[in-house]
Amino acid sequence: MNSLTVPFKDALKFWAKLGFISFGGPAGQIAIMHQEVVERRSWINENQFLRALNFCMLLPGPEAQQLATYIGWRMHGTLGGIAAGALFVIPSIFVMLLLSYLAVAHIDIPAVAAAFYGIQPVVVAVVAEAVLRIGKKALRHGFLYGFAAAAFAAIFFFKIPFPYIVAGAALGGLIMQRISPEVFCKGDFDEKTRECLTETESKADQQAQKPSWTHFFLILLIFSGLWIAVVGSVWIWAGYNSTLSQIAMFFSKAAFVTFGGAYAVLSYITDVAVSNGWLTAKQMLIGLGLAESTPGPLIMVTQFVGFLGAWHLPDGLTPLTAGILGALITTYVTFLPSFFFIFAGAPFIESMAGNRRLQASLTGVTAAVVGVVLNLAVWFGYKVILPNGGSMDYFALASAIISL
Repeated sequence: MNSLTVPFKDALKFWAKLGFISFGGPAGQIAIMHQEVVERRSWINENQFLRALNFCMLLPGPEAQQLATYIGWRMHGTLGGIAAGALFVIPSIFVMLLLSYLAVAHIDIPAVAAAFYGIQPVVVAVVAEAVLRIGKKALRHGFLYGFAAAAFAAIFFFKIPFPYIVAGAALGGLIMQRISPEVFCKGDFDEKTRECLTETESKADQQAQKPSWTHFFLILLIFSGLWIAVVGSVWIWAGYNSTLSQIAMFFSKAAFVTFGGAYAVLSYITDVAVSNGWLTAKQMLIGLGLAESTPGPLIMVTQFVGFLGAWHLPDGLTPLTAGILGALITTYVTFLPSFFFIFAGAPFIESMAGNRRLQASLTGVTAAVVGVVLNLAVWFGYKVILPNGGSMDYFALASAIISL
């Protein structure tokens, strides 16, 4: 680790600052971290950053927040990871609470309604742009376009659940790595050795963290206790069938299937939230727009869903009290697994630097996510531009085109 060379207070100041300036979604947030911790401050090197990023891309959950947690952990251990991951999120919690309240309590005010209506077509453009941005980075070979196309067809035409798409893409990456390893090279490929020509890590760097199964199960026990303490308390206090309990259970499950970031899982969350009466499809668009335009992870849209779900179905509480509790519970169960994945998995990833099979699985999943996000763009576009299933909203169409 770099804890001996990077003062903890300096890192703490940076993570606190990042929580307030992390606009632009995961791409912008990752770019800021790369510029600051690799290029400007040299806290970690390029290979370490990319290895951390690739690992976080494979994990369910918000990759930018997990990347911050990983870097904080690598520099200052568990305390550094907690500080980095928490400070990345805390400012956005309060911002989203306020905006969620305005979106549901004051939507009848013309100025508020107009502002939220204007957000919707912009979100369509943002998601469409995300397809192009992610695709440009992820689809480096013709075979990878096939991964993206297959993922789009699977979710759009056949309604195959997202976790199965991720598993299939990871397996496909492993198979393709054996058949055509050059597909997964970021640099040149040596035909004689059938190996990618990439920079290798130093022996000391590869041994920076030795994995331990004892450590893994200890982390698992601690985080299981943290989850049971909060969710169990909600069950006992509100009842298992209460809205708050259902929100806690659903977003606990969702936290383990949000592969590829918020975009990839939004259709799954929206389907469940709308069918449960937590919010409407239009309100989901508003929530995504708010998450896009405020600092913090894009997955904070789940806090918006939790707030509105509990607001609409308060179970005897005041709507505001229920909404705040729903939002905070959602945020807790959404981000708790992210910390677990990093603290439990990062030592193993550090010990597997350069593993071609792992890299191939990561690449296959990332390529498939492009197709899943394209499905989301089509779905949102239909809801906004053709809101009544056939009557076109020309203002929304024009706004989306201009925003591209």
